[in-house]
Amino acid sequence: MAAPAPLLASCTVSGAGGSEIGCFHASCAWGWRAEVIAGLATLPAMKEATIGFIGGGNMAQALIGGLLRGGRAPSSIVVVEPAPAQRERLAQAFGVAALAAADARLSAAGTVVWAVKPQFFAAAAAPCAAFVGGALQLSVMAGIRSDALVRVSGSERVVRAMPNTPALIGRGIAGLYARDAVTAAERAEAEALFAPTGAVLWVALESDLDAVTALSGSGPAYVFYFVEAMMQAAAEMGLTPDQGRQLALATFDGAAALAAASSEPPEALRAQVTSKGGTTHAAISALEDSGVKAAFVKALHAARLRARELGDEFGSA
Repeated sequence: MAAPAPLLASCTVSGAGGSEIGCFHASCAWGWRAEVIAGLATLPAMKEATIGFIGGGNMAQALIGGLLRGGRAPSSIVVVEPAPAQRERLAQAFGVAALAAADARLSAAGTVVWAVKPQFFAAAAAPCAAFVGGALQLSVMAGIRSDALVRVSGSERVVRAMPNTPALIGRGIAGLYARDAVTAAERAEAEALFAPTGAVLWVALESDLDAVTALSGSGPAYVFYFVEAMMQAAAEMGLTPDQGRQLALATFDGAAALAAASSEPPEALRAQVTSKGGTTHAAISALEDSGVKAAFVKALHAARLRARELGDEFGSA
Protein backbone atom coordinates (compact mmCIF):
# COMPACT_ATOMS: atom_id res chain seq x y z
CA MET A 1 0.00 0.00 0.00
CA ALA A 2 1.46 3.35 -1.01
CA ALA A 3 2.29 5.87 1.68
CA PRO A 4 0.06 8.95 1.88
CA ALA A 5 1.33 12.33 0.85
CA PRO A 6 3.55 14.19 3.32
CA LEU A 7 2.03 16.91 5.44
CA LEU A 8 4.60 19.43 4.21
CA ALA A 9 6.88 19.53 1.19
CA SER A 10 9.80 20.02 3.58
CA CYS A 11 9.03 16.64 5.16
CA THR A 12 10.27 14.72 2.14
CA VAL A 13 13.67 13.04 2.28
CA SER A 14 15.64 12.09 -0.81
CA GLY A 15 17.43 8.80 -1.22
CA ALA A 16 20.63 8.05 -3.06
CA GLY A 17 19.06 8.53 -6.47
CA GLY A 18 17.26 11.73 -5.55
CA SER A 19 13.84 10.07 -5.20
CA GLU A 20 11.63 10.83 -2.24
CA ILE A 21 11.75 8.00 0.28
CA GLY A 22 9.92 9.42 3.28
CA CYS A 23 10.21 11.54 6.38
CA PHE A 24 12.40 11.12 9.43
CA HIS A 25 10.55 13.59 11.68
CA ALA A 26 8.95 11.88 14.66
CA SER A 27 5.90 14.14 14.45
CA CYS A 28 5.13 13.28 10.82
CA ALA A 29 2.88 10.25 10.43
CA TRP A 30 3.09 9.71 6.69
CA GLY A 31 6.05 7.32 6.98
CA TRP A 32 8.28 5.99 4.23
CA ARG A 33 7.80 5.33 0.54
CA ALA A 34 6.21 1.93 0.03
CA GLU A 35 9.18 0.53 -1.91
CA VAL A 36 11.54 1.29 0.99
CA ILE A 37 9.17 -0.29 3.50
CA ALA A 38 8.85 -3.36 1.27
CA GLY A 39 12.61 -3.57 0.89
CA LEU A 40 13.13 -3.51 4.62
CA ALA A 41 10.42 -6.08 5.26
CA THR A 42 11.58 -8.61 2.67
CA LEU A 43 15.16 -8.89 3.87
CA PRO A 44 15.15 -12.19 5.80
CA ALA A 45 17.70 -11.35 8.48
CA MET A 46 16.13 -8.01 9.23
CA LYS A 47 12.59 -9.35 9.21
CA GLU A 48 12.99 -12.48 11.33
CA ALA A 49 15.92 -11.87 13.68
CA THR A 50 16.52 -9.37 16.42
CA ILE A 51 18.78 -6.43 15.65
CA GLY A 52 21.24 -5.57 18.40
CA PHE A 53 22.89 -2.21 18.99
CA ILE A 54 26.02 -1.81 21.09
CA GLY A 55 25.62 1.81 22.18
CA GLY A 56 22.50 3.92 22.08
CA GLY A 57 23.73 7.38 21.08
CA ASN A 58 22.60 9.70 18.31
CA MET A 59 23.57 7.51 15.36
CA ALA A 60 22.02 4.41 16.91
CA GLN A 61 18.84 6.39 17.51
CA ALA A 62 18.78 7.60 13.90
CA LEU A 63 19.00 4.01 12.67
CA ILE A 64 16.46 2.73 15.19
CA GLY A 65 14.00 5.46 14.21
CA GLY A 66 14.36 4.50 10.55
CA LEU A 67 13.80 0.83 11.29
CA LEU A 68 10.63 1.54 13.23
CA ARG A 69 9.29 3.76 10.46
CA GLY A 70 10.00 0.92 8.06
CA GLY A 71 7.64 -1.33 10.00
CA ARG A 72 9.98 -3.19 12.34
CA ALA A 73 8.55 -4.02 15.76
CA PRO A 74 10.27 -2.36 18.74
CA SER A 75 10.32 -5.76 20.46
CA SER A 76 12.81 -7.00 17.84
CA ILE A 77 15.44 -4.39 18.74
CA VAL A 78 17.86 -4.74 21.66
CA VAL A 79 20.23 -1.96 22.72
CA VAL A 80 23.15 -2.38 25.11
CA GLU A 81 23.62 1.00 26.77
CA PRO A 82 25.33 1.34 30.17
CA ALA A 83 24.15 4.90 30.92
CA PRO A 84 20.86 4.75 32.91
CA ALA A 85 19.48 8.06 31.61
CA GLN A 86 20.15 7.06 28.03
CA ARG A 87 18.50 3.67 28.54
CA GLU A 88 15.41 5.39 29.85
CA ARG A 89 15.30 7.71 26.83
CA LEU A 90 15.63 4.77 24.44
CA ALA A 91 12.83 2.85 26.13
CA GLN A 92 10.51 5.84 26.25
CA ALA A 93 11.21 7.18 22.76
CA PHE A 94 11.28 3.87 20.86
CA GLY A 95 9.88 1.15 23.12
CA VAL A 96 12.95 -1.03 22.56
CA ALA A 97 14.67 -3.27 25.08
CA ALA A 98 17.54 -1.26 26.59
CA LEU A 99 20.04 -3.39 28.52
CA ALA A 100 22.60 -2.21 31.05
CA ALA A 101 24.89 -5.04 29.95
CA ALA A 102 24.96 -7.69 27.25
CA ASP A 103 23.10 -10.90 27.98
CA ALA A 104 21.60 -13.86 26.12
CA ARG A 105 19.02 -11.65 24.41
CA LEU A 106 21.84 -10.27 22.26
CA SER A 107 22.54 -13.78 20.97
CA ALA A 108 19.26 -13.70 19.04
CA ALA A 109 20.46 -10.80 16.89
CA GLY A 110 20.94 -11.51 13.20
CA THR A 111 22.68 -8.14 12.89
CA VAL A 112 24.72 -6.34 15.53
CA VAL A 113 25.39 -2.63 15.06
CA TRP A 114 28.46 -1.33 16.87
CA ALA A 115 27.71 2.30 17.69
CA VAL A 116 30.06 3.31 20.51
CA LYS A 117 32.78 5.93 20.41
CA PRO A 118 36.07 4.37 19.25
CA GLN A 119 37.79 5.01 22.57
CA PHE A 120 35.13 2.88 24.29
CA PHE A 121 35.26 -0.01 21.82
CA ALA A 122 37.55 -2.31 23.81
CA ALA A 123 35.52 -1.85 26.99
CA ALA A 124 32.25 -2.45 25.14
CA ALA A 125 33.54 -5.42 23.19
CA ALA A 126 34.73 -7.56 26.09
CA PRO A 127 31.30 -8.25 27.66
CA CYS A 128 29.52 -8.47 24.28
CA ALA A 129 31.88 -10.82 22.45
CA ALA A 130 30.32 -14.02 23.74
CA PHE A 131 26.90 -13.10 22.36
CA VAL A 132 27.53 -11.73 18.87
CA GLY A 133 29.43 -14.41 16.93
CA GLY A 134 26.51 -15.55 14.78
CA ALA A 135 25.49 -12.09 13.63
CA LEU A 136 26.36 -9.83 10.74
CA GLN A 137 28.64 -7.21 12.30
CA LEU A 138 27.92 -3.62 11.23
CA SER A 139 30.07 -0.83 12.64
CA VAL A 140 29.50 2.93 12.61
CA MET A 141 32.63 3.59 14.71
CA ALA A 142 35.19 5.99 13.26
CA GLY A 143 38.59 4.44 12.67
CA ILE A 144 37.93 0.99 14.14
CA ARG A 145 38.97 -1.45 11.43
CA SER A 146 37.09 -4.54 10.44
CA ASP A 147 39.95 -6.78 11.64
CA ALA A 148 39.18 -5.64 15.19
CA LEU A 149 35.55 -6.68 14.82
CA VAL A 150 36.61 -10.04 13.39
CA ARG A 151 38.81 -10.62 16.44
CA VAL A 152 35.98 -9.70 18.81
CA SER A 153 33.17 -11.60 17.11
CA GLY A 154 34.98 -14.45 15.41
CA SER A 155 33.02 -13.63 12.25
CA GLU A 156 34.38 -12.42 8.91
CA ARG A 157 30.93 -11.02 8.05
CA VAL A 158 31.69 -7.38 8.78
CA VAL A 159 30.35 -4.17 7.20
CA ARG A 160 31.85 -0.84 8.22
CA ALA A 161 29.89 2.36 7.76
CA MET A 162 30.73 6.01 8.19
CA PRO A 163 27.50 8.03 8.39
CA ASN A 164 27.17 11.68 9.38
CA THR A 165 24.88 13.66 11.67
CA PRO A 166 22.34 14.81 9.04
CA ALA A 167 21.21 11.18 9.26
CA LEU A 168 19.25 12.40 12.30
CA ILE A 169 16.85 14.16 9.92
CA GLY A 170 17.12 11.67 7.06
CA ARG A 171 19.52 13.85 5.05
CA GLY A 172 22.82 12.13 5.73
CA ILE A 173 25.19 10.09 3.61
CA ALA A 174 27.00 6.95 4.71
CA GLY A 175 30.10 5.42 3.20
CA LEU A 176 29.99 1.60 3.38
CA TYR A 177 32.65 -1.09 3.08
CA ALA A 178 32.07 -4.87 3.21
CA ARG A 179 34.60 -7.63 3.76
CA ASP A 180 34.69 -10.44 1.19
CA ALA A 181 32.70 -12.81 3.40
CA VAL A 182 29.65 -10.52 3.33
CA THR A 183 27.04 -11.83 0.88
CA ALA A 184 25.09 -9.77 -1.61
CA ALA A 185 21.98 -10.22 0.51
CA GLU A 186 23.84 -8.93 3.58
CA ARG A 187 25.12 -5.93 1.66
CA ALA A 188 21.50 -5.20 0.71
CA GLU A 189 20.53 -5.60 4.35
CA ALA A 190 23.15 -3.07 5.41
CA GLU A 191 22.04 -0.67 2.69
CA ALA A 192 18.41 -0.98 3.74
CA LEU A 193 19.35 -0.23 7.33
CA PHE A 194 20.78 3.12 6.24
CA ALA A 195 18.15 3.96 3.59
CA PRO A 196 15.90 5.96 5.95
CA THR A 197 18.86 8.09 7.08
CA GLY A 198 19.88 9.32 3.62
CA ALA A 199 22.14 8.21 0.78
CA VAL A 200 24.77 5.46 0.77
CA LEU A 201 28.07 5.12 -1.08
CA TRP A 202 30.05 1.87 -1.26
CA VAL A 203 33.86 1.93 -1.33
CA ALA A 204 36.04 -0.96 -2.53
CA LEU A 205 38.91 -0.42 -0.08
CA GLU A 206 38.54 -0.24 3.68
CA SER A 207 41.26 2.41 3.85
CA ASP A 208 39.00 4.68 1.78
CA LEU A 209 36.70 4.96 4.80
CA ASP A 210 39.32 7.18 6.44
CA ALA A 211 38.87 9.61 3.55
CA VAL A 212 35.08 9.28 3.80
CA THR A 213 35.37 10.10 7.50
CA ALA A 214 37.41 13.20 6.70
CA LEU A 215 35.11 14.40 3.94
CA SER A 216 31.53 13.60 4.90
CA GLY A 217 31.76 12.06 8.37
CA SER A 218 33.31 15.22 9.80
CA GLY A 219 31.93 17.39 6.99
CA PRO A 220 28.86 18.81 8.74
CA ALA A 221 31.16 20.47 11.27
CA TYR A 222 32.96 22.26 8.43
CA VAL A 223 29.66 23.62 7.15
CA PHE A 224 28.69 24.78 10.63
CA TYR A 225 32.11 26.43 10.96
CA PHE A 226 31.58 28.48 7.80
CA VAL A 227 28.02 29.31 8.83
CA GLU A 228 29.46 30.63 12.12
CA ALA A 229 31.90 32.81 10.17
CA MET A 230 29.15 34.16 7.92
CA MET A 231 26.98 34.95 10.92
CA GLN A 232 29.89 36.73 12.61
CA ALA A 233 30.49 38.82 9.49
CA ALA A 234 26.76 39.58 9.25
CA ALA A 235 26.74 40.91 12.80
CA GLU A 236 29.83 43.02 12.13
CA MET A 237 28.06 44.49 9.09
CA GLY A 238 24.99 45.47 11.09
CA LEU A 239 22.57 42.60 10.47
CA THR A 240 20.76 40.87 13.33
CA PRO A 241 21.77 37.37 14.42
CA ASP A 242 18.51 35.98 13.01
CA GLN A 243 19.07 37.70 9.68
CA GLY A 244 22.66 36.42 9.49
CA ARG A 245 21.59 32.88 10.34
CA GLN A 246 18.75 32.85 7.82
CA LEU A 247 20.92 34.22 5.03
CA ALA A 248 23.85 31.89 5.75
CA LEU A 249 21.77 28.71 6.03
CA ALA A 250 19.67 29.48 2.97
CA THR A 251 22.81 30.22 0.97
CA PHE A 252 24.44 26.89 1.87
CA ASP A 253 21.22 24.98 1.26
CA GLY A 254 20.54 26.63 -2.09
CA ALA A 255 24.12 26.48 -3.34
CA ALA A 256 24.38 22.77 -2.48
CA ALA A 257 21.06 22.07 -4.22
CA LEU A 258 22.20 24.01 -7.30
CA ALA A 259 25.50 22.12 -7.43
CA ALA A 260 23.67 18.79 -7.08
CA ALA A 261 21.25 19.69 -9.89
CA SER A 262 23.92 21.02 -12.26
CA SER A 263 26.09 19.02 -14.63
CA GLU A 264 28.82 21.66 -14.35
CA PRO A 265 31.69 21.35 -11.86
CA PRO A 266 31.77 23.61 -8.79
CA GLU A 267 34.60 25.65 -10.30
CA ALA A 268 32.38 26.61 -13.25
CA LEU A 269 29.46 27.50 -11.00
CA ARG A 270 31.75 29.67 -8.89
CA ALA A 271 33.14 31.39 -11.97
CA GLN A 272 29.61 32.25 -13.11
CA VAL A 273 29.09 34.45 -10.04
CA THR A 274 32.65 35.80 -9.80
CA SER A 275 32.83 38.73 -12.19
CA LYS A 276 36.27 40.33 -12.24
CA GLY A 277 36.21 43.51 -10.20
CA GLY A 278 32.91 42.57 -8.51
CA THR A 279 32.01 41.85 -4.90
CA THR A 280 32.37 38.04 -5.15
CA HIS A 281 35.76 38.45 -6.82
CA ALA A 282 36.87 40.66 -3.93
CA ALA A 283 35.77 38.01 -1.42
CA ILE A 284 37.35 35.07 -3.26
CA SER A 285 40.59 37.05 -3.70
CA ALA A 286 40.69 37.72 0.04
CA LEU A 287 40.19 34.01 0.73
CA GLU A 288 42.94 33.05 -1.71
CA ASP A 289 45.32 35.67 -0.32
CA SER A 290 44.75 34.18 3.15
CA GLY A 291 45.36 30.64 1.94
CA VAL A 292 41.90 29.45 2.95
CA LYS A 293 41.56 26.72 0.32
CA ALA A 294 44.99 25.28 1.08
CA ALA A 295 44.25 25.37 4.81
CA PHE A 296 40.91 23.66 4.27
CA VAL A 297 42.45 20.88 2.18
CA LYS A 298 45.13 20.47 4.87
CA ALA A 299 42.38 20.19 7.49
CA LEU A 300 40.74 17.29 5.64
CA HIS A 301 44.06 15.48 5.42
CA ALA A 302 44.45 15.98 9.18
CA ALA A 303 41.02 14.43 9.74
CA ARG A 304 41.91 11.44 7.55
CA LEU A 305 45.15 10.94 9.47
CA ARG A 306 43.29 11.09 12.78
CA ALA A 307 40.81 8.46 11.57
CA ARG A 308 43.76 6.19 10.82
CA GLU A 309 45.28 6.93 14.24
CA LEU A 310 42.01 6.04 15.98
CA GLY A 311 42.22 2.57 14.45
CA ASP A 312 45.81 2.24 15.67
CA GLU A 313 44.98 3.49 19.18
CA PHE A 314 41.66 1.81 19.89
CA GLY A 315 41.25 -0.90 17.28
CA SER A 316 42.59 -3.80 19.30
CA ALA A 317 40.15 -5.54 21.61
